[in-house]
Order: sequence, then structure tokens, then C-alpha cells
Amino acid sequence: MKDVAARLEAVSESPRLDAELLLARAIDVPRSYFFAHPEDTPDAKAIDRLEKNVARRLAGEPMAYINGRKEFWSLELMVTPATLVPRPETEVLVGLALSEIPQDAAWQILDLGTGSGAIAVALGRERPVAEITAVEKSAEALQIAEQNVRHLNLGNVTCVQGNWTEPVKDQLYDLIVSNPPYVEAGHNDLQRLAAEPLLALVAGEDGLEAMRTLARDCGAILKPGGALMLEHGMDQESSIAAILSDHGWVDVQCHKDLAGLPRISTARKIAPPSGNIEKS
Repeated sequence: MKDVAARLEAVSESPRLDAELLLARAIDVPRSYFFAHPEDTPDAKAIDRLEKNVARRLAGEPMAYINGRKEFWSLELMVTPATLVPRPETEVLVGLALSEIPQDAAWQILDLGTGSGAIAVALGRERPVAEITAVEKSAEALQIAEQNVRHLNLGNVTCVQGNWTEPVKDQLYDLIVSNPPYVEAGHNDLQRLAAEPLLALVAGEDGLEAMRTLARDCGAILKPGGALMLEHGMDQESSIAAILSDHGWVDVQCHKDLAGLPRISTARKIAPPSGNIEKS
């Protein structure tokens, strides 16, 4: 175990944990097994499986892909190289959405670019009366989202294939959430993220192409007064605010992630005036 952890130090911030998880996968036991059976030694077949997975990790493949799953919002989700690995900052987006959605309201909620379905299933679990539609362009990613919905037995989450708002352009929603691509083409981070799907990462030369599309199109399918919530890069706050304002969104705000970095921008569609306006 110590030898594996030492080898993983070059690619992991938690090499000991990774080593334990890889060995647990090789033996097909939970990680807790090692604490109860520290004297056990893996057989030759398990060591071979371990070495293959260590090689994948050393090549930069995320642990989530090797294990085939990732915990998000206390839910165990299936993930593959067709989907992004769900990240802690996206849980901030889920929390903001939940603060907007009444507990027992039959709201219509839209998750655009759902990937593994992480946001949609978290909202579906926490707000069982609401109806969540999860849209994803990639057929491979959508299959994973559908499997996560079935595995969690969420009858209030529907997965739809399509590009952004196109497959739902005749619907109206109370809330729209999205973790769209926001990395610039050619950005240095792409080397570190090489194992993850480029389609879910890159959004044009400046990383804002998807944001412009969402700012332009989401207002037409959002109920008056409804909110749009977007996850973005930590250095994009001002650009996102300008894009939203240019497209007529109001009450534009930026919220920080758990590390204190600006990560989620929210905005509202203008609500019509209530009551009659008296003429002077």
C-alpha cells in the first residue's frame, strides 16, 4: 500500500486514499475492509488488476473514471469518460437552486448540459414534487444520466437529448440551471483535464460561447421573475455579468464557492408589473 501511495504522489493530492480505493477495487471490497483486515494480502490476480488501474491513474485518468462512480450531494453517481467528473463547486449551484425552489411546489426546472445528471438528480431527490428536465447534447453522456436517474429511482427527472434549449423551446420553466463549458480553447488547464470530454469543457476562444447562447435563449422559456443560475470560471464574473445584462437579465449576482472564489452567477427574467398602472 505504501509503495502504491508513493508512486501516486506525482499525480494525486491524496495518494494514500487513491491507493486504498484502487486496491479495494482490485479486490472488490469496500475501502473499510482494510481497517478490519490489515493482515490480508491480495492474490496475484488482484495485484494484476491493481497494477493496471495504477497505470491508468499515473497516466492522469481521474479516480472517478477508474472506479466508475463519484459521490455528489451524498449520492453515488455513475461516471465515465463521456461525462465530466462532478465537482464540489457544483454542489454550491445545487444549494442555491434549492434555496430558490419551495419545498412542496410543483415547479418545472430545467438543467441544461446535464452530463452525468448530477445537478438534476440532486434537485430531483431534494424536491420530489418538482419536475426536472435534464437536457444533454451528447448521446453517450445522456445514457449515463439516464442510468443515474433509474438507479436512484427518480420518477420526477426526465432526460432529453438536444442542444441547449432547442428540444424544450415550447416549454416554460420556473428555474433554469446549468454548468456549461467555460474553458478557453488552448487553455493550460486542458492538459490537466485531458481525460475529460472536450465538448463539456471548451466554449470557444474566450470560454464564453455557451454563456452567450444561454443568456440569449433562456429568457424565452423562463417564466417572468424566474431565475437563471450558471456555474462558470473563477475569473469570468465580470464577463458573465456583462453578457447577462446585455441580454436584458436583471438582478445579476455572483456567488462564491466553498473556496471563496466567484463561481455561480444568477439573474432573473423581468417580471411584468403587478396590478393596473394609473395614468397621470
